[in-house]
Amino acid sequence: MTTLDKQPSVPSVQVFRYGHRPFRDKRITTHVALVSRAFGASAVYVDEKDDVLEETVKKVSGNFGSGFQLTTGKKWQNVYGKFKGVKVHLTMYGFPVDEVIDDIRNSGKEVMVFVGSSKVPPEVYKSSDYNVSVTNQPHSEIAALAIFMDRYFQGAELKGRHDGRISVIPSMKGKEVRVVPDERESLKILKNAGASDELIQHAETVRELAVRIGERCKADLRLVTAGAMLHDIGRTVTHGIGHAVAGARIVREAHVDERVARIVERHTGAGITREEAVELNLPPADYVPETIEEMVVAHADNLVSGSKRINLNIVVENYRRKGLMQAASRIVDLHARLSRLCGIDIDQI
Repeated sequence: MTTLDKQPSVPSVQVFRYGHRPFRDKRITTHVALVSRAFGASAVYVDEKDDVLEETVKKVSGNFGSGFQLTTGKKWQNVYGKFKGVKVHLTMYGFPVDEVIDDIRNSGKEVMVFVGSSKVPPEVYKSSDYNVSVTNQPHSEIAALAIFMDRYFQGAELKGRHDGRISVIPSMKGKEVRVVPDERESLKILKNAGASDELIQHAETVRELAVRIGERCKADLRLVTAGAMLHDIGRTVTHGIGHAVAGARIVREAHVDERVARIVERHTGAGITREEAVELNLPPADYVPETIEEMVVAHADNLVSGSKRINLNIVVENYRRKGLMQAASRIVDLHARLSRLCGIDIDQI
């Protein structure tokens, strides 16, 4: 996966950080890496080995998303010096960025940006294709990197989606985030809501099956895991048909990612249409699964009774016995669709 969900249609950018001193520059170099990641770079190389720095950036990428890579302990001569694309050295002594950025962007080649400290070897100036300044005044190398990246991607890097475990929700006041909880965090949410041991056991059984299905059809297993664990949390409030809506409300109040909330909201059978929702006195909305993760969790739940696995024929017969013919038909269609995606009958998984 690239750094952004939707990368700008220009060659990729990598960054080389020179002059890092692990015991003095950790915060500065961390910010170089974070700016590189947030502004669209695919990778950063650092000259001095620093395991702590690598772990810090890895944790950020794990929480906030991206396939961004940071590697330390790399000599500039072996990485920047041998780079085959366009080599750009950011320096206050270089040419103004606005005079050269179009040539760099239109080169059709990948770009590596050299971000140095106060003592950059003369060889870097000579080996670079462009020595670029954002201003000829003394300034921060982090600011220079951010401005260069923004000029290069023309603002498109700010519009991409980082598909991470944590999402920041824009807010005029205060701080608001949404989280895709892992299995342990989901279990904690269930217990805080007052889930019984039986409900938790059912959720874990559904999760096991949903993950197996999700693996075969290339679903996002983070969303599948969270959605499966939390799909019946509404049963802590009601065991009626409205438990899915109630559950979605509970997880939203727990600051869970909206994609997970929709899995919870749409997991009943193979979904509930707007017309059916009105007849059932539910809030008027379409509760039919749309994403692959919503479908996987809904059908995994169909195929689990309590903590026991059942097959499609039993599920369909139960629905038909209740007179729910349309719902039974949708479950059959959902089973067939997922089976095609998985390349195997779901009952065989």
